[in-house]
Amino acid sequence: MSRFTFDWVDAFTDRAFGGNGCVVVHEADELSIADRLALVRETSLSECAFVVGSDVADFGARYYLADKEILMAGHPTVATVVSLVDRGLVSLTEGRADFTLEVGSGVLPITVERGPAGVKVVMTQAAPQFGRAFDPAEIAAMVSLAPEDILGTPQVVSTGSPFCITVLEDKDALRRARLDVDLFYAMNPPGTPRAEVIEPFLVTLGGETEAGDTFSRLLLPPPLPAEDPFTGSATGCMAGYLWHHNLIDAPTFKAEQGHWMGRPGLAEVEVLGPRAAPTGVKVGGQGYVLMRGELELPAA
Repeated sequence: MSRFTFDWVDAFTDRAFGGNGCVVVHEADELSIADRLALVRETSLSECAFVVGSDVADFGARYYLADKEILMAGHPTVATVVSLVDRGLVSLTEGRADFTLEVGSGVLPITVERGPAGVKVVMTQAAPQFGRAFDPAEIAAMVSLAPEDILGTPQVVSTGSPFCITVLEDKDALRRARLDVDLFYAMNPPGTPRAEVIEPFLVTLGGETEAGDTFSRLLLPPPLPAEDPFTGSATGCMAGYLWHHNLIDAPTFKAEQGHWMGRPGLAEVEVLGPRAAPTGVKVGGQGYVLMRGELELPAA
């Protein structure tokens, strides 16, 4: 038998059963891709993380959906770092640590700080890359809304993984949104590389609670869960879009997601650089280790 230790971490929350869950498997270099994908399907989570060695950073991690690798993902990054700290693999000096984490899209600078409410992880995502813009009617149809429900022009933005940032008129439109799976796959045929996927991230200005400044949803197609509780990579893309297009007054704000699923999540966000050309995005959040265990698989 092959055995691997793991933690189940709820990311972007400080409580059990909040935010977005992620299983983090340690010393996973020898774990096959097929087994990594099978574990995601077994957990019914949107993604799982696998800690591996790195020649260019202090730690390495790889993230997988149910059917493919994803090069950059926010909540698995928070979960991975929280797990590393919880297991004593990252030492906090005077309540703080700075190190690097290599993910599929490159090396992320990471800061960890321990405060009264627990450990906060801050990742610095890459400079937002602004890609293709869409007719609002195209994206509205994919999420079962009318073109007038969309403010401005939806646009693909990437800080490592691309999302089509789509700002909605109000929370009523956000509640009504439903993914048209047929249209999704018509625009994203099976086999479309992840870097080219058109995946709407639906955003409203104003939080769901007084703590938030934005509130968002990410609707997902099969074989993934129907909705993601909290999407840290898309939050970075959204922040770059809002700052670049002059939709927020300040580069720092708090992003909320997941409340309507009973899994409230919160991220502290800071866009770096000028509106015309942001140089990076800091996305920070907490995590809660819900379970610790051992994965046991037949020897290959």
